[in-house]
Amino acid sequence: MGLPPELARMQERIRAHAGECGLDFFEVIFELLDADGMNQVAAFGGYPTRYPHWRFGMEFDHLSKSDTYGLHRIYEMVINNDPCYAYLLDTNGPAEQKMVMAHVYAHCDFFKNNLFFAHTNRKMMDQMANHATRVRRIIERQGLEDTERFIDACLSIEDRIDPFALFTERSEPRPAGGEQAARAVRKMKSKDYMESYINPPEFLERQRTLIEEESRRPRGFPESPERDLMRFLHDNAPLEDWQRDVLGIIRGEAATLAPQRQTKIMNEGWATYWHSRIMTERALAPSELIDYADHHSGTLSSPPGQLNPYRIGVDLYRDIEDRWNRGRFGPDWERCDDRAARDSWDRHLGLGGEKIFEVRRLHNDVTFIDTFLTEDFCRRHRLFTFAYDERTGDYAIQSRDFDDVKKALLFQLTNFGKPFVFVTDANRHDRGELVLTHRHEGVDLRMDWARAVLRNVQLLWRRPAHLETILGGKPTILSFDGTGFSESNVAAAAEVPGRAS
Repeated sequence: MGLPPELARMQERIRAHAGECGLDFFEVIFELLDADGMNQVAAFGGYPTRYPHWRFGMEFDHLSKSDTYGLHRIYEMVINNDPCYAYLLDTNGPAEQKMVMAHVYAHCDFFKNNLFFAHTNRKMMDQMANHATRVRRIIERQGLEDTERFIDACLSIEDRIDPFALFTERSEPRPAGGEQAARAVRKMKSKDYMESYINPPEFLERQRTLIEEESRRPRGFPESPERDLMRFLHDNAPLEDWQRDVLGIIRGEAATLAPQRQTKIMNEGWATYWHSRIMTERALAPSELIDYADHHSGTLSSPPGQLNPYRIGVDLYRDIEDRWNRGRFGPDWERCDDRAARDSWDRHLGLGGEKIFEVRRLHNDVTFIDTFLTEDFCRRHRLFTFAYDERTGDYAIQSRDFDDVKKALLFQLTNFGKPFVFVTDANRHDRGELVLTHRHEGVDLRMDWARAVLRNVQLLWRRPAHLETILGGKPTILSFDGTGFSESNVAAAAEVPGRAS
């Protein structure tokens, strides 16, 4: 259903303003929803055509109660698709609808142009509908209870993917001729008369020996630590066809939606930056100023102890724009340690606009913070870390040091703040048992969660599953064999994979 005439005219004006600002976006289709409709769509993650599952009903109940008690309200949603679909709340006033539309067009620009969305499925709305049809057919054949129980197990590990999988899904083609060709010595190209010089016989013989030795060397399974647990189970677990199909659906959706989690700060900061520019410079009527200021200030408010992605994102974009306009970057700027000179530094380069579009194109949240968060920025915005003080029983400021603040932010963002767990052995003791290894980062796992997830991993693998971790400073192995858990300390921790890129 299209928008009412007044909102349709408003959309055309905002669309024109966004284009004049240099934003480049897919076509946007807006739909107007009431609060219940908005909560229903939000419960499905913005995709109302998704497969049936009880968790979506639970999420709808949570959102509805939050709305009823004034704890939370959704004013807009937009999804990465071509065309983009966006949803407007019917109780928004004119100023709010303008602001939301400007916000949406900036999101669509980000979806279209950011590197980490380059390989996403731009027809995901149709794909989700296809997934829903397949799951409903499975439910008809296998029964609702068995299907939902299996979906529950898959969902418990839906974050155990490689977020960069969309860039690496295409495996290298095997050489023609199979294993024999793979073991062939590769000669360097040369003219016939130079062959004996470029590829001497003793060199070729040495290469043959090395290749044969390598082929005889025992190989682990997997050969190297595997971060994408869902893909590994999909490819190697002894699943029935319908189970493999369900696991593939859930992993595919998780991988496609991963870039939104990787760029939450950047994406919301970008949208907030442009809705602010469009509203204050082009679209805002004088009579709408108070309504806009009230809504915009709510967007940027930071509850105590919480990180507001809208706030830190837009502030960092504005800081980058200002620095590149004034030339506050490069070797000369970095070498300057005169506080007065730094405060008055302005080379009038005017490169800020170009720079923020470049940043929007190339970065994700981790590289955004790592590259552009500065000590000056932290000082101006009074950023700090905090921790629980057992002596007082309250949370208190732990550090205002720039390095500590940056480290804490990056730790929170890396791998979405979740622990790194790798598949390190799928044939323990030659019995087909699965070993997962947790790369300890100074924080112990919550063992109640670990047990629940390990139980589901064992259900998928159908053989005993083990989790190697460090608990209370001691190397520990948590095991589940399908009937019960066991926990044992070991003399030395297994080799933990190195830091992933």
